[in-house]
Amino acid sequence: MTAPIEPASGRGLRGLSRNVVVLGFVSLLTDMASEMLYPVLPLFVTGTLGASPAVLGLIDGVAEGGSSLLRWAAGAVSDRFRRRKPFVVAGYSLSAISKPLMGMAAYALGWPLLFAARTLDRVGKSIRTSARDALIADSTHQSQRGLAFGVHRAMDTIGAVLGPLVALAVIHYRPGWPLAWLFFIALAPGILSAMLAQSAVKDIPHEAHPDAKPPPIFQSYPRPLYHLLIAAALFSVGNSSDAFLLLKSKEMGLSFEHVILAFALYNVVYAIAAGPLGGLSDRVGRKPVVAAGWLVYAAVYVGFASARSSAAPWMLLAAYGLYQALTEGVTKALVSDVVPKEQRAGAIGLFYTVAGLGQFAASLIAGILWTKHVGALHAPFVVGAACAALAVPVVLIVRTDR
Repeated sequence: MTAPIEPASGRGLRGLSRNVVVLGFVSLLTDMASEMLYPVLPLFVTGTLGASPAVLGLIDGVAEGGSSLLRWAAGAVSDRFRRRKPFVVAGYSLSAISKPLMGMAAYALGWPLLFAARTLDRVGKSIRTSARDALIADSTHQSQRGLAFGVHRAMDTIGAVLGPLVALAVIHYRPGWPLAWLFFIALAPGILSAMLAQSAVKDIPHEAHPDAKPPPIFQSYPRPLYHLLIAAALFSVGNSSDAFLLLKSKEMGLSFEHVILAFALYNVVYAIAAGPLGGLSDRVGRKPVVAAGWLVYAAVYVGFASARSSAAPWMLLAAYGLYQALTEGVTKALVSDVVPKEQRAGAIGLFYTVAGLGQFAASLIAGILWTKHVGALHAPFVVGAACAALAVPVVLIVRTDR
């Protein structure tokens, strides 16, 4: 069996493998392309295309949830063939070509075309993500796994900082250009990302014993993974699309440009904190770090449910970046810890499937409840805060050695 790359040095960044760094740059370019568009997407859908917030929830909910089963299937197939790189390259390529297709919706077919292109983008993410994260875990010693995922998320999020700033620069210096042009500009970093994945990522195939059978598509996983999936499902039912945070920020008084800048601030906090907090999970354990992140999420959603000031979105989105840094990479490390390496892609894919189906439901609920209030509180955010708070004790009792 080919041994995984396991740096024997300490916990510093210099101990991380080449694959982790290269995949970080690949994700940086892809997120630059995606986040050029994400903060303008709610306004593009409801403004340029004339759709309602309920349609926005349908687009994001179905695009995320509808591709969720593919995340599990792609991961399980990656395990079966004991290869990661082909899935990584194919996934990044599909996401790249989806960007200009979204922009075409302003000129033909309207929001149904954007719906289809957005789904294609999510399908690309579904194909690549499980295999990519399994490759990061395969390339890293367990004692540095939280740090590796944290650094990857930090580099990914640097792209998410640059993307909105590029979008803002285009809007500022070319005010007459329609928003649709941003979708065509985003093709360039997307294509570069796919090319870098093809040329520089090194696969780590799992060469099994000659008599060993390929892992089945339908696998049996260790019990702690199923406990973790229950916690993730409960949290995800309240984790609606971030597009609703941006739409709410606009309703609270932020200008179009300020919505983009506030989203960039969120990503700056995320990028700065992801590496150190991922490393913290290597020292204190994954579960308390994830639980802390979900509590921050609950507090942010309470803030969006109740705040009225136009200054509030800046503080709340910054705190939301802290939530992402506490959870996004650490949950992947936690899944990688509780399953054997030959099951990692399938397990990570199953985790994404559960989370994606929950987010599908959450986004539909948020769109339906958008005009509703619980007393003085905006109902969609009350639901999100409640689900996050309820999920905290569930994740803390997941049985694991970390």
